Amino acid sequence: MSSTRSDTEVVSAPVRDAATVVLVRDAAEGIEVFLQRRVKQMAFAGGMTVFPGGGVDKRDADADLAWTGPQAAWWAEQFASDDETAQALVCAAVRETFEECGVLLATDRDGAFADPTGLADDRRRLVEKSLSFAEFLTERGLTLRADLLRPLAHWITPVNEKRRYDTRFFLAAMPEGQHADADTTEAEVAQWANAAAAIESWAAGKHFLMPPTWSQLNYVSGFATIDELLAAERAIEPVLPDVTPGAGLAGLGFPGSDEYFRTLGDQTPPEITL
Repeated sequence: MSSTRSDTEVVSAPVRDAATVVLVRDAAEGIEVFLQRRVKQMAFAGGMTVFPGGGVDKRDADADLAWTGPQAAWWAEQFASDDETAQALVCAAVRETFEECGVLLATDRDGAFADPTGLADDRRRLVEKSLSFAEFLTERGLTLRADLLRPLAHWITPVNEKRRYDTRFFLAAMPEGQHADADTTEAEVAQWANAAAAIESWAAGKHFLMPPTWSQLNYVSGFATIDELLAAERAIEPVLPDVTPGAGLAGLGFPGSDEYFRTLGDQTPPEITL
């Protein structure tokens, strides 16, 4: 926990903009999502089950790049940000999905999806940050497909966390012909899972879900098909969990927190800094 001035006043850490992508596909038993269990050594959410995602790269904020779909101003309105931050968030969403599971939401000049299997070196350079995503798209003659993303949610890390993120959640359908892999050093397990089954596994203590992940899985599991999910209208309201100092995870209050903690029972996360 960050230092405090008193028993009730919390000194909060700086907040960094971040993007998370809920990648989905249709399956016989309902919508599946791509989930990763982060390695325990990660500084944030180590050992937790999460969606692909990460912080923005400011180099992408004002870059001139090919773009199809809602423009930055539209995303800024959805996610309560300025236009430059919104562009960086959309770039981060597409970049992190490529970096962490090899799925690329970008097309060539003919409108065909780029083949990620031939872009391994670019993927490595993006992870190393020696290449910005805007530079990558320009060098490869690719167009970012913002039309394949939908705004999903907006969560802000509680004020008593050492590392804090202002995270916008995006929804994206798995492009036909691409393959989501586990080729990332950030996850020890990466796989597709039925959204409802992932929550059931969490309730059974088989993996751990932080409140934002649990909330998005709950939402996705309420739809029968991707078409219905993508078409649903959502009002994006920022969620900053309330904090009871000294109470740890159980001291968080957020929409659905009563159900979250009822289902959680006596489970404890693998590691948590609250």
